[in-house]
Amino acid sequence: MIKSKGYAAKSSDSPLEYWEFERRALEPNDVLIDILYSGICHSDIHQVHDEWGGTQYPIVPGHEIVGKIKAVGTAVTKFKIGDLAGVGCMVASCGECENCKDDQQQFCQAKKTVWTYNSKDVMHDNSITFGGYSNNIVADANFVLRVPESLDIKKVAPLLCAGITTYSPLKRWAVGAGHKVGVLGLGGLGHMAVKIAVAMGAEVTMISHSPRKRDDAALLGAHHFLNTQEADELDSRKSYFDFIIDTVSVPHDYNLYLSLLKTRGVHICVGIPAAPMEINGRSIMGGNKILTASSIGGIQETQDMLDFCAQHNILPETELIDIDYVNEAYQRVLDSDVKYRFVIDMASIEK
Repeated sequence: MIKSKGYAAKSSDSPLEYWEFERRALEPNDVLIDILYSGICHSDIHQVHDEWGGTQYPIVPGHEIVGKIKAVGTAVTKFKIGDLAGVGCMVASCGECENCKDDQQQFCQAKKTVWTYNSKDVMHDNSITFGGYSNNIVADANFVLRVPESLDIKKVAPLLCAGITTYSPLKRWAVGAGHKVGVLGLGGLGHMAVKIAVAMGAEVTMISHSPRKRDDAALLGAHHFLNTQEADELDSRKSYFDFIIDTVSVPHDYNLYLSLLKTRGVHICVGIPAAPMEINGRSIMGGNKILTASSIGGIQETQDMLDFCAQHNILPETELIDIDYVNEAYQRVLDSDVKYRFVIDMASIEK
């Protein structure tokens, strides 16, 4: 077993605090990563507080992980000690089903996707996985990403969730030059959607009810800003967009935004409210519009995203914190008081 130390929550209403634990021993196809930086995702907060159900305590969150390879299993050839590496939302799957072979490991048909934390490791020892708010992690080498050295390693971690969550649907729908893309919501996902869509060559409009975000949207590269509180602005964008990337995770009026799409336009949800979605069927039928959703991407697609971001020098806007600030950071996420992602400097755990 491998000794580890991290920050864990012991119950749904307890803070994250220092905790020592053990990880499984290295197997032939595994790598051991010394974690340097770990991002904070809103889904970490949901799971720590058991808001989705099924949380197993103690829980060590974190699925945006960047570090250096410390050891490799005897069968590993794609990594060597000292390589920069990343781990996202998954650490294993069956590898044999149609979806796994099609780089859709997150939808493993054998139900053997092993998530980076709070997941039974059915591909190894059935232990519960612990995430990146820790000093190290063991993962199957096939689920480890190569981090381009040209990227600022202090900022890379959120690409492994926020980056792939927005890159995947933009790539799938072949967004590019000549397309008009609206990004709904300026936060951790929204600011990445703006940067990536701009790099793909699209005309990008930030859609928000908050006019104070206009300047931030422009700094991120958005070409236009649409204030949804202004009726005249909304009217000017009816039947305008080819795509809308919807990053909002609280209830909102889908019918309003569907009216902003062109004929055969596509509304892509990457943020899903807990409450049921209310859609007027005519909002879709009128114009043969498409309402769809997207999760994370597969491992190869995630590697493609990292390489794309390196090519275009795309990085998230981040605030670097020490691990002992994590509980305050959680509250600031809930208060929308971060631009736009927290990254934990895991060297601080030694303090």
